[in-house]
Amino acid sequence: MNTSITNDLQTIKTVWFRGGRIFIRTNLDKEYSRPLEAFPVLLEASDEERKRFKIGKFGDDIRWDNLDEDIHISSFFVKQEPNTDNIIAETFRQLPWLNVSEVARYIGINKSLLSRYIYGIKKPSEKRINDILSAIREMGQKMTSI
Repeated sequence: MNTSITNDLQTIKTVWFRGGRIFIRTNLDKEYSRPLEAFPVLLEASDEERKRFKIGKFGDDIRWDNLDEDIHISSFFVKQEPNTDNIIAETFRQLPWLNVSEVARYIGINKSLLSRYIYGIKKPSEKRINDILSAIREMGQKMTSI
């Protein structure tokens, strides 16, 4: 079966959250889910903020105006789960007081991108890993000089 053709025919009918995951049910009565780690903005949002979504006109996306977040139905067809077994995630686990937004700003990258690296949704290049770790070390050196 050509899944891209099947997926193109599906539209989102219902959305709900449970157990740290977002679920959808489609017009073909198929259920899909993804961990909230796959969508860092939703992971960090409150339950009330997550509930304020709307399904797009064509049923192929979900929009949170209050969070400025969009998820396309194709995001639910991904088989791979996030993998937090990586050096960036480990660094943030060891230093839980680090503020992701501030570290991203210091490095000069988008907070959402850094979150995707931390949650293992996106894999950074070796250069990017080195840039992130170097920036965190530099921040630490600045703190010790105070």
